[in-house]
Amino acid sequence: MKDNIVIHGLTFRPFLSRQQIAERANQLGQRISRDYQGKRPLFLAVLNGAFIFAADLMRACEIDCAITFIRLASYEGLASSGQVKTVIGLQEDIKGRDVIIVEDIVDTGQTMSQFMPQLEQMEPASVALASLLVKTEALECEVDIKYTGFEIPNKFVIGYGLDYDGLGRNIPEIYQLAD
Repeated sequence: MKDNIVIHGLTFRPFLSRQQIAERANQLGQRISRDYQGKRPLFLAVLNGAFIFAADLMRACEIDCAITFIRLASYEGLASSGQVKTVIGLQEDIKGRDVIIVEDIVDTGQTMSQFMPQLEQMEPASVALASLLVKTEALECEVDIKYTGFEIPNKFVIGYGLDYDGLGRNIPEIYQLAD
């Protein structure tokens, strides 16, 4: 991992290595494979941040599965706006399907607490949430996260799909805003 990096004038320090992330994605993929044995879950990756994690998680699964994407927006700069907007909607019929929502990070929980009930109205067989990162200190809503990669402190992070105003998604590790 590189030392500190600077994006848009803010300094970020190393937090999770490429190896730590890969190991955890593989563990979660194996667990999903066991939990969904004999089923064909649909991964519903939340763009833009979750695309890298979704790809690694899906490759770690040893069962038949499919993927589609949705784009929800709630962040502006370093903080959640508290309002969830659907920018790209779900096109697939999920009635009777097992759906695994793949998120990069659950912060306040507002996005998923607003989105999951909407998804349930589409009558899937089941809905589970997989999130690479969870900021338990920042949670404002109760959100059932079945597959958690890492619980992290309430600090802003970038890398591995997560960005700061468009930059940093391509960094293969996760960096945390320096104090």
